[in-house]
Amino acid sequence: MLSKKIVKYIQSLSLKKFRDAEGAFIAEGPKIVNEFLSEKKFKCILICAMKDWLNENQLILQSDDVPSVYEIDEHWLKNISQLKTPNKVLGVFRKKDISSVNIAGKISIMLDDLQDPGNLGTIIRIADWFAVENIICSDNSVDCYNPKVVQSSMGSLARVNIIYSDPEAWLHAHRNIPTYAATLNGTSIFDLPTIPEGIFLIGNESKGIHGDLLKLCTHHITIPRLGKAESLNAGVATGIMLSQILKYR
Repeated sequence: MLSKKIVKYIQSLSLKKFRDAEGAFIAEGPKIVNEFLSEKKFKCILICAMKDWLNENQLILQSDDVPSVYEIDEHWLKNISQLKTPNKVLGVFRKKDISSVNIAGKISIMLDDLQDPGNLGTIIRIADWFAVENIICSDNSVDCYNPKVVQSSMGSLARVNIIYSDPEAWLHAHRNIPTYAATLNGTSIFDLPTIPEGIFLIGNESKGIHGDLLKLCTHHITIPRLGKAESLNAGVATGIMLSQILKYR
């Protein structure tokens, strides 16, 4: 049985200020929770699950990595879930401690004030698909531990490092690495040579990339437009660019 204190704690994690204060976040659904438990990149704090999920995952739950397990019914799951249709299990996990990353010799993604949780979750999945290890987000970008981001990343959050930083300071500190800004006017991605190392910058959904950042980028690149659409979704653009850029590797 869940106490009121635990219910209140779980519900509070829907808000960024409490996620930051507690250093914890929510993950929901069998696929995501099972991936996080298997990958062991996030320390598990507690699991709340319906009986059938518990019965199917006895081996995982016997591990010392899962300290607290609560059997709940559908009513309690709805009470603590952030989903419109709760799915069997909810886990609370400790945030990943990322003190530093090495981006030398690698392809990395930088996001300038990305606001939509679905876009960030999709980009995390795309990065995971193409084995891109690191995503650098501006401090004003959506929180990667937002429940909607966690859900849409479908477990890939465990395998991709998300670093929040001042993008201008980051680019100044990594001036030896080429930077590629995704713009409406630039070199076609189909004309680019093999790129073994670089930071690919994606802008805000409505405003694009800040002018000060654009000035720091060594290359401006674009996906050639054949039709009349005004722009591409940030996640779609990221996928198209990476598929072209990494096909030579």
